[in-house]
Amino acid sequence: MRVGASSYESNVKSWAWLFLTSPMYQCISMAVKLSNKGRYGVRALFDIAFHNEGRPTQIREISERELIPARFLEQIFQDLKKAGLISSKRGPRGGYHLARPASEISLGDVVRALEGPVAVLAPDDERPGSSPPDPLTSVFQDLAAAIERCFDSVSIADVCERGVALGVRRKGRPERSTYVI
Repeated sequence: MRVGASSYESNVKSWAWLFLTSPMYQCISMAVKLSNKGRYGVRALFDIAFHNEGRPTQIREISERELIPARFLEQIFQDLKKAGLISSKRGPRGGYHLARPASEISLGDVVRALEGPVAVLAPDDERPGSSPPDPLTSVFQDLAAAIERCFDSVSIADVCERGVALGVRRKGRPERSTYVI
Protein backbone atom coordinates (compact mmCIF):
# COMPACT_ATOMS: atom_id res chain seq x y z
CA MET A 1 0.00 0.00 0.00
CA ARG A 2 1.46 3.33 -0.99
CA VAL A 3 -0.26 5.53 1.58
CA GLY A 4 0.34 4.82 5.27
CA ALA A 5 -2.79 5.04 7.40
CA SER A 6 -1.13 6.95 10.22
CA SER A 7 0.39 9.65 7.98
CA TYR A 8 -2.87 10.01 6.09
CA GLU A 9 -4.88 10.36 9.29
CA SER A 10 -2.53 13.01 10.65
CA ASN A 11 -2.65 14.93 7.34
CA VAL A 12 -6.45 14.83 7.24
CA LYS A 13 -6.72 15.80 10.90
CA SER A 14 -4.44 18.82 10.47
CA TRP A 15 -6.12 19.79 7.19
CA ALA A 16 -9.62 19.41 8.63
CA TRP A 17 -8.69 21.45 11.69
CA LEU A 18 -7.82 24.43 9.48
CA PHE A 19 -11.26 24.51 7.90
CA LEU A 20 -13.62 23.29 10.58
CA THR A 21 -14.49 24.78 13.92
CA SER A 22 -13.70 22.75 17.00
CA PRO A 23 -17.23 21.37 17.62
CA MET A 24 -17.58 20.29 13.95
CA TYR A 25 -14.12 18.71 13.96
CA GLN A 26 -15.06 16.52 16.93
CA CYS A 27 -18.02 15.09 15.00
CA ILE A 28 -15.94 13.86 12.06
CA SER A 29 -15.06 10.18 12.23
CA MET A 30 -11.94 8.94 10.46
CA ALA A 31 -13.80 5.82 9.30
CA VAL A 32 -15.15 5.57 5.76
CA LYS A 33 -18.06 3.19 5.51
CA LEU A 34 -18.68 1.19 2.36
CA SER A 35 -21.85 -0.71 1.67
CA ASN A 36 -21.75 -4.51 1.71
CA LYS A 37 -21.72 -4.38 -2.08
CA GLY A 38 -18.52 -2.32 -2.13
CA ARG A 39 -16.78 -4.36 0.56
CA TYR A 40 -17.78 -7.67 -1.01
CA GLY A 41 -16.65 -6.47 -4.44
CA VAL A 42 -13.18 -5.61 -3.14
CA ARG A 43 -12.99 -8.91 -1.23
CA ALA A 44 -14.03 -10.88 -4.32
CA LEU A 45 -11.39 -9.27 -6.54
CA PHE A 46 -8.80 -9.82 -3.82
CA ASP A 47 -9.85 -13.48 -3.69
CA ILE A 48 -9.44 -13.94 -7.44
CA ALA A 49 -6.05 -12.20 -7.45
CA PHE A 50 -4.70 -13.76 -4.27
CA HIS A 51 -5.99 -17.32 -4.26
CA ASN A 52 -6.03 -18.00 -8.01
CA GLU A 53 -3.52 -15.40 -9.25
CA GLY A 54 -6.16 -13.83 -11.50
CA ARG A 55 -7.11 -17.10 -13.24
CA PRO A 56 -10.78 -18.04 -13.73
CA THR A 57 -12.52 -18.67 -10.42
CA GLN A 58 -16.05 -19.91 -9.93
CA ILE A 59 -18.48 -17.87 -7.86
CA ARG A 60 -19.06 -20.87 -5.59
CA GLU A 61 -15.36 -20.96 -4.62
CA ILE A 62 -15.23 -17.24 -3.86
CA SER A 63 -18.49 -17.43 -1.96
CA GLU A 64 -17.21 -20.26 0.25
CA ARG A 65 -13.82 -18.68 0.95
CA GLU A 66 -15.06 -15.13 1.57
CA LEU A 67 -18.45 -16.00 3.11
CA ILE A 68 -20.33 -13.88 0.57
CA PRO A 69 -23.80 -15.02 -0.54
CA ALA A 70 -23.44 -16.46 -4.07
CA ARG A 71 -26.54 -14.68 -5.42
CA PHE A 72 -25.28 -11.32 -4.20
CA LEU A 73 -21.86 -12.07 -5.69
CA GLU A 74 -23.51 -12.72 -9.08
CA GLN A 75 -25.09 -9.25 -8.96
CA ILE A 76 -21.80 -7.66 -7.95
CA PHE A 77 -19.94 -9.43 -10.76
CA GLN A 78 -22.45 -8.13 -13.33
CA ASP A 79 -21.54 -4.56 -12.34
CA LEU A 80 -17.80 -5.33 -12.25
CA LYS A 81 -18.02 -6.95 -15.68
CA LYS A 82 -19.85 -3.89 -17.10
CA ALA A 83 -17.06 -1.69 -15.71
CA GLY A 84 -14.44 -3.85 -17.45
CA LEU A 85 -12.75 -4.98 -14.23
CA ILE A 86 -13.47 -8.69 -14.68
CA SER A 87 -14.24 -11.03 -17.55
CA SER A 88 -15.76 -14.46 -17.63
CA LYS A 89 -14.86 -17.73 -19.27
CA ARG A 90 -17.36 -20.49 -19.91
CA GLY A 91 -16.75 -24.18 -19.55
CA PRO A 92 -15.65 -26.68 -16.93
CA ARG A 93 -12.51 -24.69 -16.06
CA GLY A 94 -14.30 -21.38 -16.46
CA GLY A 95 -15.28 -18.67 -14.07
CA TYR A 96 -14.50 -15.02 -13.50
CA HIS A 97 -11.02 -13.59 -13.87
CA LEU A 98 -9.43 -10.16 -13.69
CA ALA A 99 -9.69 -8.25 -16.98
CA ARG A 100 -6.43 -6.39 -16.20
CA PRO A 101 -3.45 -7.16 -13.99
CA ALA A 102 -4.18 -6.72 -10.27
CA SER A 103 -1.67 -3.87 -10.14
CA GLU A 104 -3.83 -1.90 -12.61
CA ILE A 105 -7.11 -2.24 -10.71
CA SER A 106 -7.47 0.23 -7.85
CA LEU A 107 -9.90 0.08 -4.96
CA GLY A 108 -11.30 3.32 -6.38
CA ASP A 109 -12.15 1.53 -9.64
CA VAL A 110 -14.08 -1.12 -7.70
CA VAL A 111 -15.89 1.33 -5.44
CA ARG A 112 -16.91 3.59 -8.34
CA ALA A 113 -18.12 0.59 -10.38
CA LEU A 114 -20.32 -0.63 -7.54
CA GLU A 115 -21.33 2.52 -5.67
CA GLY A 116 -20.65 5.47 -7.95
CA PRO A 117 -18.41 8.42 -7.10
CA VAL A 118 -17.61 9.24 -3.48
CA ALA A 119 -19.90 11.98 -2.21
CA VAL A 120 -19.57 13.56 1.21
CA LEU A 121 -22.67 15.72 0.74
CA ALA A 122 -26.07 14.43 -0.26
CA PRO A 123 -27.52 16.13 -3.39
CA ASP A 124 -30.16 17.78 -1.16
CA ASP A 125 -27.41 19.52 0.83
CA GLU A 126 -25.99 21.37 -2.16
CA ARG A 127 -27.14 24.92 -2.67
CA PRO A 128 -28.49 26.18 -5.99
CA GLY A 129 -25.89 27.77 -8.31
CA SER A 130 -27.35 31.26 -7.90
CA SER A 131 -26.63 31.44 -4.17
CA PRO A 132 -23.29 32.72 -2.85
CA PRO A 133 -20.44 30.18 -2.65
CA ASP A 134 -20.68 27.92 0.39
CA PRO A 135 -17.33 27.25 2.11
CA LEU A 136 -18.62 24.09 3.79
CA THR A 137 -19.67 22.60 0.46
CA SER A 138 -16.24 23.40 -0.92
CA VAL A 139 -14.53 21.71 2.05
CA PHE A 140 -16.68 18.58 1.70
CA GLN A 141 -15.97 18.42 -2.03
CA ASP A 142 -12.24 18.56 -1.23
CA LEU A 143 -12.68 15.79 1.34
CA ALA A 144 -14.51 13.62 -1.21
CA ALA A 145 -11.70 14.17 -3.72
CA ALA A 146 -9.10 13.24 -1.07
CA ILE A 147 -10.99 10.05 -0.21
CA GLU A 148 -11.14 9.10 -3.90
CA ARG A 149 -7.39 9.69 -4.25
CA CYS A 150 -6.78 7.39 -1.29
CA PHE A 151 -8.90 4.63 -2.86
CA ASP A 152 -7.14 5.18 -6.18
CA SER A 153 -3.70 4.89 -4.56
CA VAL A 154 -4.30 1.27 -3.45
CA SER A 155 -4.42 -1.51 -6.03
CA ILE A 156 -5.69 -5.06 -5.70
CA ALA A 157 -2.02 -6.13 -5.94
CA ASP A 158 -1.29 -3.93 -2.89
CA VAL A 159 -4.04 -5.73 -0.98
CA CYS A 160 -2.52 -9.07 -2.01
CA GLU A 161 0.90 -7.92 -0.77
CA ARG A 162 -0.71 -6.96 2.52
CA GLY A 163 -2.26 -10.44 2.69
CA VAL A 164 1.16 -12.03 2.24
CA ALA A 165 2.66 -9.71 4.88
CA LEU A 166 -0.11 -10.66 7.32
CA GLY A 167 0.43 -14.38 6.67
CA VAL A 168 -2.86 -15.11 4.92
CA ARG A 169 -2.74 -18.64 3.52
CA ARG A 170 -3.44 -19.10 -0.17
CA LYS A 171 -6.34 -21.46 -0.80
CA GLY A 172 -6.28 -22.06 -4.53
CA ARG A 173 -8.24 -24.71 -6.29
CA PRO A 174 -7.70 -28.10 -4.74
CA GLU A 175 -5.56 -30.32 -6.89
CA ARG A 176 -7.53 -33.16 -8.40
CA SER A 177 -6.28 -36.56 -7.43
CA THR A 178 -5.18 -38.79 -10.25
CA TYR A 179 -5.33 -42.52 -9.76
CA VAL A 180 -3.14 -44.70 -11.91
CA ILE A 181 -3.97 -48.37 -12.13
